[in-house]
Amino acid sequence: MATVATGVDAALAAAIGRLATMPAFVQSALERLAPGALATRPGPDEWALVEQACHLRDVERDAFLVRVPRMLSETLPDLEPFFGDDVARERDYLAQDARGAARDFTAARAQLIALLRSTVPADLDRPATFAGRRITLRDLVAMIEEHDGEHRAQIEALIGRIATG
Repeated sequence: MATVATGVDAALAAAIGRLATMPAFVQSALERLAPGALATRPGPDEWALVEQACHLRDVERDAFLVRVPRMLSETLPDLEPFFGDDVARERDYLAQDARGAARDFTAARAQLIALLRSTVPADLDRPATFAGRRITLRDLVAMIEEHDGEHRAQIEALIGRIATG
């Protein structure tokens, strides 16, 4: 049994390490563009870097930092979706401060990482329902990593298109 717990701890530690890199990536992206380009959308259906930073901040605070505590404290919670496009419109991301959003994202991600570090191996198997299916905390952590990966790719593509623009 100790071997399984060690494997789970190692897997979670590796995931936390990857999650911890996202704030620095966002900060680096902000530094790679001129301030006037932060609200530039490379295409009609693509987000500007300021929108990316705001989305990462809000999904972290309003989704991930809500879902993880619920999974740790409730029996089979039904987790709410986060509708990023709707939130972006409602909160007018283009008019916000990208650097402030990135700072807030960094703080929220630090909270999430501290919460994940406080878990015990059995917590990773705690279930919830999300989008009509049953998931575990382990699945949610993987979903957060996947979300980071999608936004990394979008941000890299955005910077590439604006730089060659």
